[in-house]
Amino acid sequence: MPMSKSQPPKVNAATGATLADLRAEIDRIDAELHARLIERGEIIDRLIEVKRTQESGAAFRPAREAEMMRRLVERHRGILPLDTVESIWRVLIATFTYVQAPFKVHADFAAGEAEVRDSARFHFGFTVPLKAERNSDSVVTAVAASKGDLGLVPATSVAGSGAWWTALERPDAPKIIARLPFVERTDHPASVPLFVVSKPLGADAAANEVACWSLKVSGWTAQAAKALSVLTESIAVPEGKFDGATLLVSLSPGKTLAEIRDALVKAGVSVRGEALVGGHATRYMHAPQAAKSSSGAKS
Repeated sequence: MPMSKSQPPKVNAATGATLADLRAEIDRIDAELHARLIERGEIIDRLIEVKRTQESGAAFRPAREAEMMRRLVERHRGILPLDTVESIWRVLIATFTYVQAPFKVHADFAAGEAEVRDSARFHFGFTVPLKAERNSDSVVTAVAASKGDLGLVPATSVAGSGAWWTALERPDAPKIIARLPFVERTDHPASVPLFVVSKPLGADAAANEVACWSLKVSGWTAQAAKALSVLTESIAVPEGKFDGATLLVSLSPGKTLAEIRDALVKAGVSVRGEALVGGHATRYMHAPQAAKSSSGAKS
């Protein structure tokens, strides 16, 4: 019998590249990516010496992280899903922050254990330890007692959660420093809304485009809740006394606390107390990739 001839290598008609050529290109890129990660780690090592973050515990930079993520979304293109790229960068940021100053993430699973766990792993990876707490109050207590841990608490109203944010009112108490997900879209794989809480950050590190206020009010009604919802996002926990309520109000850029007060007064509500309890970057609104006709726009 005549010997069978080996099949000729498949060649891309447009570029003339063979399958072996393309695999070699992938191997080269993989090696370069790994080398760049090692190089990034070496720079972080030098950064530790400059900032001494292992001693201060102040490695979090929400403002810088927000700007990094905005640039990432704006320059992204091609077939690789944005979800993958976003998670890779989030895990890189969290892991290198952990290398600078080890920390834990304390989470309240009231918004759904699977959903909160998915969000924690999407944004912080598996290197950073994740610890479940009984409720949001326990999260705040754990963060306050730590050297530099983070907390995850619901950013929307969840039955039974209570007005946990009142524990953030003292100047030296933990504060809201971020809201997840930062890149917001309808098809986000980690879409449960969560606030990130940490010990107070320096002015150079904090992102305060959206200011978070704790308000104590009297005369709270469904009409007042409707009037407030037109202006901003908020969480309300009703109190029996004086038809009162404790509110967590998020003021987006352009909105002022005076506007909120005026709207509440017009709805028959009196404000008994107010305290700034943190802030976070404006979320980046991005259209789903399948239906996207233009690049994402900042909200």
